[in-house]
Amino acid sequence: MTQPDNNRAAALFQERFGIDERALDAALGTTLERQVDHADLFFEYTTQDSVALEEGIVKSGDRHLTQGVGVRAQSGERQGYAHADDIDLESVQLAATTARAIADAGGGETAVSTRGGPAVPSHDLYPIALAPTDVPIEEKVALLDAIDRYARALDPHVSQVMASVVSQNRHLMIAASDGTWVSDVQPLIRLNVSVIVESGGRRENGYQGMGGRMELSGVLTADGWHPLVDEAVRLALVNLEAVPCPAGTMDVVLGPGWPGVLLHEAVGHGLEGDFNRKKTSVFSDRIGERVAAPGVTVVDDGTIPGRRGSLNVDDEGTKTQRTVLIEDGILRGYMQDRLNARLMGQAPTGNGRRESYAHLPMPRMTNTFMLAGQDDPEEILHSVRNGLYAVSFGGGQVDITNGKFVFQCTEAYRIEDGQVTAPVRGATLIGNGPDVLTRVSRIGNDLEMDWGVGTCGKDGQGVPVGVGQPTLRIDQITVGGTEG
Repeated sequence: MTQPDNNRAAALFQERFGIDERALDAALGTTLERQVDHADLFFEYTTQDSVALEEGIVKSGDRHLTQGVGVRAQSGERQGYAHADDIDLESVQLAATTARAIADAGGGETAVSTRGGPAVPSHDLYPIALAPTDVPIEEKVALLDAIDRYARALDPHVSQVMASVVSQNRHLMIAASDGTWVSDVQPLIRLNVSVIVESGGRRENGYQGMGGRMELSGVLTADGWHPLVDEAVRLALVNLEAVPCPAGTMDVVLGPGWPGVLLHEAVGHGLEGDFNRKKTSVFSDRIGERVAAPGVTVVDDGTIPGRRGSLNVDDEGTKTQRTVLIEDGILRGYMQDRLNARLMGQAPTGNGRRESYAHLPMPRMTNTFMLAGQDDPEEILHSVRNGLYAVSFGGGQVDITNGKFVFQCTEAYRIEDGQVTAPVRGATLIGNGPDVLTRVSRIGNDLEMDWGVGTCGKDGQGVPVGVGQPTLRIDQITVGGTEG
């Protein structure tokens, strides 16, 4: 199925906009009229629609189109970039001239050829028969209506239900001065459910989302979306019973799956190539050194079928891969795009990503997670005398230069004498990413990935990502709360 999908992506740009092999060679030739190290063209045609329900009715819906081309020229560390909303020969040539002028390093000409046609990615991670944006809007509205009725029927305390479904289909084509010419069609869906419950004058909310690079049919059936709504209502009801969280230094157990967002933020960004080339990361120049406790292995893997963070190729046309970042506590490598890999004398790892044609690519994570260990999760919980069990997180902040982070818990419980007891509210985890990795004392055998809702922000750009981890025990970290 990969071959037809990629033929369709390349054909779209040729048939709709007249962008063929000759046009690509001409634009690249313009970019390379003066000597540069690398040049590439990025074409995008993305359709997206969303429908949202609130107070029992569908209140909003939209559909929009994103199309354009970005042209980049690299000379040493310098990058020239220009983009155009129109995809036509004149706009592409103008963007190429502008990018070349910005990165102008002087010198002679460089020959270029797109070498006879678009390549087919060697793996097909999201084969689908029907693009999610082609599903009739009536089916999406019916889904939201069913979610609303089901959530209200689950518990009499449910007073409000908000739900939305977002569908996207992204066509891209990349051509570069090294002969790269590749195209891809990338589907993406996301279903969000938030409920508010009320009891005794108290209001609390619960949220859960799910998604990935898959057909929408997977969530249109009750078996697909019932677990999502069940979880949102359960979390809201748990929050109704939550008591103030105690503050202090204590042992913390992180649940599997979404708590991997702490790993993503506090550690993952520090392992991206640009921060390490510029030596602004706490992990700079530490390849081969111990940076985590024995047993801690962290990977970034863009090749997991159907996952939100997975890609056949990254936004520079590089095949995605599984990259071992930390192995048994030893730092093994960084995530690289083409620019930083070249400047650091390393190979690109398929982590060059951009929000759209209007943005420069940079090293970004795909699906980043810690591998499972040998410990039973229940035994990990029983091993803690008094501490915190953090099941899920909301927002967080991290400083890449020193690894310091603050994360808010959206679901957490006290651990007392090895037993999970009362749910708590207002819990935050405060610490230092590299330091936290050295405090991991138990690693569960229950690796889980998140439900497919992650969006990573960096330098003003957002891209879809995945996170995951097994149950972890982390010894003696700072917990902020609402009770001293």
